[in-house]
Amino acid sequence: MRCMSRFLSSTHRALNRPFAGFSTLLRVGVPAAPTVTRNTRNFAAVPSGSEKYNTLYPESSSDGILRLGNVAPDFSADTTQGHMASFHEWLGDSWGILFSHPADFTPVCTTEIGRVALKYDWLEKNDCKIATLSVDPVDSHTEWLEDVVSHCENNIEIKFPIIADPDRQISVAYNMFDPANLDDDGLPLTIRAVFIIDPDKKIKLILNYPASVGRNMDEICRCVEALQLSARSSVATPANWPNNHESIGMKGSVFILPTVTEEDAKKHFPDHTTCKVPSGKEYLRLTAMDNLPE
Repeated sequence: MRCMSRFLSSTHRALNRPFAGFSTLLRVGVPAAPTVTRNTRNFAAVPSGSEKYNTLYPESSSDGILRLGNVAPDFSADTTQGHMASFHEWLGDSWGILFSHPADFTPVCTTEIGRVALKYDWLEKNDCKIATLSVDPVDSHTEWLEDVVSHCENNIEIKFPIIADPDRQISVAYNMFDPANLDDDGLPLTIRAVFIIDPDKKIKLILNYPASVGRNMDEICRCVEALQLSARSSVATPANWPNNHESIGMKGSVFILPTVTEEDAKKHFPDHTTCKVPSGKEYLRLTAMDNLPE
């Protein structure tokens, strides 16, 4: 890859923490997008940037299948930290992760909850709440967490709620399995799903894993960081970011979003570099991390 020369380089446990009080019991559903304070973004910085880019994803689904950009279903539920009257209210103005696991007292899930616990402080620092979920009841969750803490090789605390979904209504709302299976004996278990949700309660990322494969929390945290960066600065992270473009001296650089006009690119990313490619199209617009608009 050859790029134009103009570029500036950059380079044990707490299981009963109560929720804040909620006054309204909500049923699972997909409400209109709520009004929130956008405390992690400044869309006005680049008029043709993140806000314009987000309009490419619809807020609702016409067929009941959740997709990126849709408003995450709200719900009420019992959890290991008390009753959650509204998932949306619990999230507040923060980013959030809903992290499902197939069942308590299963080996892979035990290690995953331990890894989530190890990343909790990083997520909290980066304004991202996390809640996990399975079809088991709260008393099962609470007993199982004794095993999670015991098995993890680090000294961990479980500071996040584990949601009980015994009637599987939340799992159905989030497309974790087909509602036709609700009454099957021995079924269903929720898949290993991850939903990253922005402060507008819109789904920004969906990951689905089979029960036999554990998730990588380092990758999930990388995705949170990339999504927040994109929302805040109107950029897109390349493959393997932040370990990208090192061979051309641009490690950790990011692309300007495709919706950003040339006028806005020159104004808000004055030191960006456009990579030359055989097509002659100028769409690979790289910029250093330390030159981003806030």
